[in-house]
Amino acid sequence: MTFTRTRREVGGLIAASVAMVAAPAVLRAQTAARVVVIGGGFGGASCARALRKADAKLDVTLVEANKTFTSCPLSNEVIAGLRDIGAQQFGYDKIAAEGLRVVPQAATAIDASARKVTLADGTTLAYDRLVLAPGIDIDFTALQGYDEAASAVMPHAYKAGAQTLLLRKQIEAMPDGGTVAISVPANPSRCPPAPYERASLIAHYLKTNKPKSKLLVLDAKDNFSQQKLFEQAWQQLYPGLIERIPLSQGGRVTGVEVGTRTVITEFGNYNPAVANIIPPQKAGRIAQLAGAVDRTGWCPIDAATFASKLLPDVHVVGDACLGGGIPKSAGAAQAQGKACAAVIARDLIARSSEPPPLTGVCYSTVAPDYAFSLSGVYQPKGDLFAEVEGGKTSSLDAPRSARAAEADAATAWFKALTHDAFG
Repeated sequence: MTFTRTRREVGGLIAASVAMVAAPAVLRAQTAARVVVIGGGFGGASCARALRKADAKLDVTLVEANKTFTSCPLSNEVIAGLRDIGAQQFGYDKIAAEGLRVVPQAATAIDASARKVTLADGTTLAYDRLVLAPGIDIDFTALQGYDEAASAVMPHAYKAGAQTLLLRKQIEAMPDGGTVAISVPANPSRCPPAPYERASLIAHYLKTNKPKSKLLVLDAKDNFSQQKLFEQAWQQLYPGLIERIPLSQGGRVTGVEVGTRTVITEFGNYNPAVANIIPPQKAGRIAQLAGAVDRTGWCPIDAATFASKLLPDVHVVGDACLGGGIPKSAGAAQAQGKACAAVIARDLIARSSEPPPLTGVCYSTVAPDYAFSLSGVYQPKGDLFAEVEGGKTSSLDAPRSARAAEADAATAWFKALTHDAFG
């Protein structure tokens, strides 16, 4: 989901806050200030590219352990057999061709006092500014019995790639008449509408290929984003196929028993043929190692500048942030990456250009020809982001032709989003 503030709002907020993250005066005299960006997802890649465009003299390094990025947006279509995993994958060759240094290694440690990043091979990178964009990690301590080994049997599929394909394979192999269960965590979590989109698209697959099967949503929330739109679509497209058990009715999953494929809730156990367990999440591991994470499991920031509240000369963008009202989504991460780049450029090279706007839309696809959208406008309020007037969602009264048009728009949005981030 991409979000925007007005240009006047962003400019004023950054001008008022830039002193909080000002670098030592010696940096302003350097001809090549060094910026290291850790994490090559939507937030990190967009931030690195925006920094390079701000001034070619900036020495920008993008650190990303994976040579290929696999996108979470639209990956639910892969699970449902509507899309190939290759359409979700993007390399970094085009970014490197722009003059950015791309380092295909994991960052293993950060010394904020010395301003150095240690890589997996033991080498170090010095920086004047560091941007952390590590995304999420699965919290394998949150559910009893669910660890990384368990995810090979009960996949979470909330980090796109091998887990996405595993869940798809399990659903395809399930006998007709089996039940697929999806556990949904409480917020904050990555892309709050995504589990319900997943339920919808798996229901489409079951309706088409295994019509005797059912889908069960075990939910740690009573209410969720765009709930009326999802429930309307389920009634229209998949009557009797999807059953959702909310928090107040005992839907919160508390643990699993892998050997018996049992999903445990507060008020009963379930034994589905396929269990998609989406646990609670936390900021990516390097943010934890760096000391940028507080007791919430996320990274507190100054919302106007993305500066870490815990580490000097460090910024955090994307899903790892403790963002308040702004959802953890690809579009939001991309918008934050660009805005963060504008802050850093203003500080290091006295760049006077207008910061980019932070506005946009998120699409939820519930069938190949049926989607709806949610747009939002956010701005800093204290240390968090708050929603302001201007956001809107698709109408409940929209005709099917409008839903089909939004499904086409979702594909176009994804193409633009990925081109903007990866070239």
